[in-house]
Amino acid sequence: MGLILTIVLAALIWVTFDLILGSKKRRETPSSSQLKMNGNIEFVADGEDFFQMLLDDIKGAKQHIHMMFYIFRDDETGMEFIQQLCQKATSGVSVYVLADYVGSHGLKKSTIEQMTSCGIHFSYSRKIYFPSIFSTLNERNHRKITVIDGSIGYVGGFNVGDEYAGKKPKFGYWRDYHLCITGEAVNALQQQFLIDWEKDNPPLFEDDSFYPSLPQGKTTIQFHITNGSEVKESFASYIDQATTSIIIGSPYFIPGEMVQKSLVDAIQRGVSVKLILPMRADHPLVKEASYRYLVELIEEGGEVYQYMNGFYHAKVMIIDDKICDIGTANFDQRSFHINGEINCIFESPEVLAQIMEVINRDFIQSERLDLARLKKRTISNRLISPFAQLFSPFL
Repeated sequence: MGLILTIVLAALIWVTFDLILGSKKRRETPSSSQLKMNGNIEFVADGEDFFQMLLDDIKGAKQHIHMMFYIFRDDETGMEFIQQLCQKATSGVSVYVLADYVGSHGLKKSTIEQMTSCGIHFSYSRKIYFPSIFSTLNERNHRKITVIDGSIGYVGGFNVGDEYAGKKPKFGYWRDYHLCITGEAVNALQQQFLIDWEKDNPPLFEDDSFYPSLPQGKTTIQFHITNGSEVKESFASYIDQATTSIIIGSPYFIPGEMVQKSLVDAIQRGVSVKLILPMRADHPLVKEASYRYLVELIEEGGEVYQYMNGFYHAKVMIIDDKICDIGTANFDQRSFHINGEINCIFESPEVLAQIMEVINRDFIQSERLDLARLKKRTISNRLISPFAQLFSPFL
């Protein structure tokens, strides 16, 4: 018994110091950048539409395909992509696929061998290494970027898997927001893919085809690229600018004190604040960790809606019906402090009109959360809530 207790204690000390040192390293190594470029934006919010668009562009690739996802599965949807990528690789197109080590841990070894044998360059992003097992396990690359021939870019919330195509009964219809970008702004996505690839692999040989001459595009896009820092500051800054309305969509809502205060202050100065969240959580403890933030917002006059038509995974913030932020960062502590993320901030009346049409439809397909119902929790919810708050940085 004494030996077991010693082993358990040693393990706890190891985990604690590993996580503390990992957090300290992130704080001491700021890793946030902002790139502003012009481009054209096409908005897509349906999984079938997104996958068909992406597959069509992959089929049309002539030189190279650079693809990075947090989750890449080898289910029916994933295998359709792998087969098409293999066809392009065998025809001479250079294909690079980067998948997060933890998010895509379900990929079978045989699937990876199939990809590499047909000429696809595959790598995991952010591998786990000793002795920093727990901190490296925790620091995930949550970005989703695809660049085709250096001229077509994709970024947003969709990953590659059956659930994102609405093929998993557990989740039903999957709502997500993604952007297809053309014009000069594609250069920023290409640049970030190469940075992420080269973090875990030898540098790619870059030629002029990686950055072809592109039309400028009519929309200015600001890419906010982060690695565990400055997401909450960016969100709070835009919230503090709001004068009329704030709309936030996120699968998880654990904003922390800074962002929560900005939202409460906005409500108190007369700004309409509306949140849209999923009815069902896809991770344990998420709802319990959200509880106190949602109660406070509703008590102050904010409106919270729960999406009923399947699972809501979109990440969006719209300020004053004018400024739009769509990307990979959730309103939670993991995106704020740990993950690698990329968000796109832009102003475009035409694109925003399309986005608002979808958001308004999503509100219609949602149920407004009633404060009395929210407070009517089970005993187990009440017991779990403090632990959920404690572990909220890792949810």
